[in-house]
Amino acid sequence: MSYGKKQEIETWFEEYSDPIFKYICMMTRDYQQAEDLTQETFIKAYRSMDSFERNASEKTWLFRIAHNVTIDYLRKQRPLQLFESFLSNKKDGNPLPEDVINMKESYREVYQAIGSLKNSYKEVIILRKIKGFSIEETSQILNWSETKVKVTLHRAMPILRKQLEKEGFLYEKTT
Repeated sequence: MSYGKKQEIETWFEEYSDPIFKYICMMTRDYQQAEDLTQETFIKAYRSMDSFERNASEKTWLFRIAHNVTIDYLRKQRPLQLFESFLSNKKDGNPLPEDVINMKESYREVYQAIGSLKNSYKEVIILRKIKGFSIEETSQILNWSETKVKVTLHRAMPILRKQLEKEGFLYEKTT
């Protein structure tokens, strides 16, 4: 690979490794495994960079690779427990200690509820609602039609809402 392509993949790593790591961590719920799978994502990207046709953004292409690497891993594993230390790595200015505790508890409850959903619902909620990908980008990452992304998200959100209500989270926040 030419020096320019090596430099480009290094730039992509600097720019996208953190969001890709967080995506993988949310999917696997295992910090150490997320680090390994993030590395594997960029190794695969490096090896297949010559085949990157640039029909999508590099971010979408990298997330597609990350998705595939993660799904391959998950197929080989049983579901794992939520890795709560991931939540403690969130950066948020200088909030008050009480606010930090409340935020961590809220994140924990939401991520636990998302973690209890079936994989297709979890994937679409993480990509669309947490990572902020467009419908088109999400469809490219998941290799789904845009209609499937919309329908799956439409079905997933009420189930997530019910799960949060069941755990008392939404009731507490609205009273």
